[in-house]
Amino acid sequence: MSWQAYVDEHLMCEIEGGNHLAAAAILGQDASVWAQSSAFPQFKPEEIAAIMKDFDEPGSLAPTGLHLGGTKYMVIQGEAGAVIRGKKGSGGVTVKKTGQALVFGIYDEPVTPGQCNMIVERLGDYLVEQGL
Repeated sequence: MSWQAYVDEHLMCEIEGGNHLAAAAILGQDASVWAQSSAFPQFKPEEIAAIMKDFDEPGSLAPTGLHLGGTKYMVIQGEAGAVIRGKKGSGGVTVKKTGQALVFGIYDEPVTPGQCNMIVERLGDYLVEQGL
């Protein structure tokens, strides 16, 4: 399966009620784009570097927030070294780290944080199991 198919079929899939994530992507840990949805923001490499640093040093993003495509998200509880979650208004972002990649999901109402977490983390866990 291509990386784009993972984004299209597993991250941008239909959620109960006919809703979808606003945007999603799979990036290499070096900020290279493996696949992304059309609405995924144009990010800066330093934004991905700051996210990677938070996986290595949990809490490093908390004072400044998580930035993605110039949008600032307040960092909320995650799983140290594995998942970072951010919130902005009624939406937010979930980032799951795998052995080689970062899986991103961005949501807005009516999608809930829990639905976004489940979609992103389920694919991330699968990729970890596959050695990716």
